[in-house]
Amino acid sequence: MSRQRVQQDPIVMVIDFHHARGPEIELCIGPEGSDPAAENDWSLLPFMALSDGAHLSTEEFSYFTLRRKGTDTEPPTSLFGIACSRQIDSKALIYKSPDVTRSTVQKAVVVVTDKPRSLGQLREKLSIVTSAWFAQRDFSDLDILKKFHEGLVISLEKEEAFKDQALGLSLREMIHEFKYQTLVLFKALLLQPKMLFFGSRCERLCMIQFSLVSLIPGLMNYLQDCADPAFDNYAQTVEKPTSLKTSDRSSLLAYMGLPLQIFGKGSMFGPYTPLQQLDLLADDGTKSYVVGSTNSLLLQQKDRYSDILINLDEDTININSPPLRNALALSVADRRWIDAITQIVNDTWDEAHPQQPKTHGYMGSEEFIRLQFEEYLLALLSSMKYHEELNSYLTGEPGRRSRAQLDAYNIEGDPALEFNQDFLELWRTTSNYALFQRLTSDALLFSIAEPRHPSAGGLTIDDVQRRISQQVADLHLDERVREGREALNRHISTGQKKVTAAFNSFWADIEAMREAQRKRNEEKLNQSPRPSLDRTASLPISASESSPTTAAGGSSSSWFPNRKGAVPAVDMTQAQASVSAVSQKAGAYFSSWGSWATEKRKEWQEKKPTTTPSPPISAAATSPSTPTVTSTVEANDNSDRGRRRSMQSNRSEDSSTLSRSGSRRKRWSSIFLKRDSLDLSSINRESDDHESTYPKSPLSREAPVVEDHTLKEAPNKQPESESKKEITSKAETESSSKQESHLDVANDENTAPQSSPAPAAAAAAIKPELTATAVNEPSS
Repeated sequence: MSRQRVQQDPIVMVIDFHHARGPEIELCIGPEGSDPAAENDWSLLPFMALSDGAHLSTEEFSYFTLRRKGTDTEPPTSLFGIACSRQIDSKALIYKSPDVTRSTVQKAVVVVTDKPRSLGQLREKLSIVTSAWFAQRDFSDLDILKKFHEGLVISLEKEEAFKDQALGLSLREMIHEFKYQTLVLFKALLLQPKMLFFGSRCERLCMIQFSLVSLIPGLMNYLQDCADPAFDNYAQTVEKPTSLKTSDRSSLLAYMGLPLQIFGKGSMFGPYTPLQQLDLLADDGTKSYVVGSTNSLLLQQKDRYSDILINLDEDTININSPPLRNALALSVADRRWIDAITQIVNDTWDEAHPQQPKTHGYMGSEEFIRLQFEEYLLALLSSMKYHEELNSYLTGEPGRRSRAQLDAYNIEGDPALEFNQDFLELWRTTSNYALFQRLTSDALLFSIAEPRHPSAGGLTIDDVQRRISQQVADLHLDERVREGREALNRHISTGQKKVTAAFNSFWADIEAMREAQRKRNEEKLNQSPRPSLDRTASLPISASESSPTTAAGGSSSSWFPNRKGAVPAVDMTQAQASVSAVSQKAGAYFSSWGSWATEKRKEWQEKKPTTTPSPPISAAATSPSTPTVTSTVEANDNSDRGRRRSMQSNRSEDSSTLSRSGSRRKRWSSIFLKRDSLDLSSINRESDDHESTYPKSPLSREAPVVEDHTLKEAPNKQPESESKKEITSKAETESSSKQESHLDVANDENTAPQSSPAPAAAAAAIKPELTATAVNEPSS
């Protein structure tokens, strides 16, 4: 082993970000009478302590390496620094120096030591001290920092030489995030390529590199040559072990050629490397390195500065070199081994405490993972050593063991092939393998550690099932199905809303069309020619417009078949237009009443109401509210009968439309009553005034005398008309009292006697129509 180095006391420094000069060293607390920063040319230390993007976080940590120049007693070596940066509002400071001109003050407290294994403890202590110093709000008070330096000198002297410390980001987290790619990174570290780590969080970026390096047993204690590619002190001073003590772990590891010197001549390690060190990375003397950066400018030149790019923000690994990609392809045994460890870590994963398994047991713990990688590496070294012996025998090199000697070890085949043949060939060209060969040239490692892959064996059905299950888990199908279900529900809900809105809009358009149709019909009705009462009172009525009543013994389809007087003509065009408009508007609602109206009509037809016998044939039945007039000449009677027949026949054509429901007929009777009742009194007065000038209307004449059998057969033949009388009886009673005040009854000598109540009610119901028509028809 190499000789023990003289321990160096830790150094505490303060880095300040000046608004004009940039980051600079403000304070250095170290050995008395010395200035380490000036002596060792640490001009880049301020840029390492204040990483890119540190101002975006309340607290940020960065890890870096420094070169210490050699002295007369000590060779040049590497030092390790950890910085904790914070910022505070300048207005909150109790004492503000003249240099403070910005709104915030950003500073970093740095600890520099030669023992990287103690960085885990330093991180917690440095965080507490930095927070306390900023809480004073007076950076001129340095007592806290001085006491912190004194405490570090005492505590680091008591630490054990080979004690591994937790470095922040645990191995459990690395395996949980990278899974099988963790083994890819581990084997890539042995091949010594140019590995570039990129991430926006500086602390996570640095810690994953330290965790990866710590997987090689003992390497954290021998990193004295990692800060500069020119350093090669370990390879020059290491001694080949001559004895083995199997009970001593450090002795066993040293006899197996561990630790493998990854960072030796031409290699460097920089957990955080600022852009000011890019010249060192591009130097011809730098063959390999493991560095990290938070600046995205390196991503644009990844082909120049990296063979492997590990993007921590995206959790991806990009291998640029095809030979390197083939060498890092995992074999079946490799994948089976790392999948088993990943499964154990996932089974014991605890989101609240990722650093320790939820079972608080050995399986899945940090120690378990480190020992598993140690077993894997020892099996690799032993198999590689047997592979070298077997190749020497096959090539016939002199001084090698014979076949009988090799068979004595009872090793089947070449176990090194389980680790990927391409990887073995590329590993044999590295400097760390050359040093391993020199330190174990005569050692029979395969006689100490079994030369067999920890998960050796061909591909089995279990491997296929485990691989498929892991690939399915990597697809996150459960999350995607849940997201897809939620998206589908959102689309369905949106579609329902759209369909509902479209249906409502469609129905609103239909209602608007109906309303527009109704308005057009009303406008047509209002615009239709309607002669005034004064003009039509003097207009003659043609013989074609008058129709006689039904013959004796015949059947009439009019509402009031017992009415023997002249039935005036009704404006059926206007009535039909009104009925059509109302039907269009109420069609959607009357459909539900159709069955009810049918049943009611049947009930009304089945009823046999008792009617009062008809009056004698010598008298004409008139309504109490209708004025009684005397009869005129027989020629006029014949003309009146013809006119009534014509009017009743015309009304019978429309009776099927007007008799759809009893309620509709009642409503139309009320409409005609209200329309004509207002002008009825004035019409009667005009008739009295002009009685001497104009001949009397046919309505004022006495009804003709008919035979007895006609009056007797009419009620029996017209049950429907009698039921109609019952429907309108209520309207007749209410309108009778109102009409009596407006009508002047003409009493004559030959006034007919009053009819029975039933015919009188029927006559009262038709009275508004008759009166309105009579005014429009002058006597012939």
